[in-house]
Amino acid sequence: MADNHDSRAIYPSLRGKRVLVTGGGSGIGAGIVEAFARQGASVTFFDISDGESREVANRTGATFVRMDLKDVVATRRTIDELTRQDGAFDVLVNNAANDDRHAIDDVTETYWDDRLNVNLKHQFFCAQAVIPGMRSMGGGAIINLGSISWHLALPDLVLYQTCKAAIEGMTRALARDLGADNIRVTCVVPGNVRTPRQLHWYTPEGEAEIVAAQALNGRLVPEDVAALVLFLASADARLITGHEYFVDAGWR
Repeated sequence: MADNHDSRAIYPSLRGKRVLVTGGGSGIGAGIVEAFARQGASVTFFDISDGESREVANRTGATFVRMDLKDVVATRRTIDELTRQDGAFDVLVNNAANDDRHAIDDVTETYWDDRLNVNLKHQFFCAQAVIPGMRSMGGGAIINLGSISWHLALPDLVLYQTCKAAIEGMTRALARDLGADNIRVTCVVPGNVRTPRQLHWYTPEGEAEIVAAQALNGRLVPEDVAALVLFLASADARLITGHEYFVDAGWR
């Protein structure tokens, strides 16, 4: 079924909110940027890729900042500068990740460190950087992107799945520590979402197998994930924190 933007929910509480999305230049991240922009939020997104990101920025009016999230010092400095210039962020969406396939025997220590930096480390430090501003405003929302991959134990993704499992634990720990500051921390766990990147891995027959394994007969698209992210960022979710929420069409 095609996505109909006119039928999507509108959250007045998101209008004018300052939102930071990591990895917002393509795929699920671009869908999240677009969804917040349609809500009237002020959206900034980080990405390492120029071409696609500039197209997303031009289409949505969001602000694109080229950023290698593996550089924690530069990332923190940029968040601090953006906060000083335009005010604290109300919402952080930790979306950036890379699910390159890898065999256990091929993993080196250098590759291990790189994968944890790409998929886990920046989520904590981006959260750490926005927390002071959220505290100063009396609250905020941090939404981390997990993955169904480790719940299903998919092959050739051991480091990616290690990171994604850790993100759910980090979400729960941050939610407990930040609850007194009215900062909510949640995790969205997408199933297999149809993006150009995912089409590199799946043939039409493979996609049909995924749909057959789902409880619902449909193909997830970025807007489906973004819809859940919007709700969790909104005031409608004011007492929701510390847990992961699946959008996977019942894939088992």
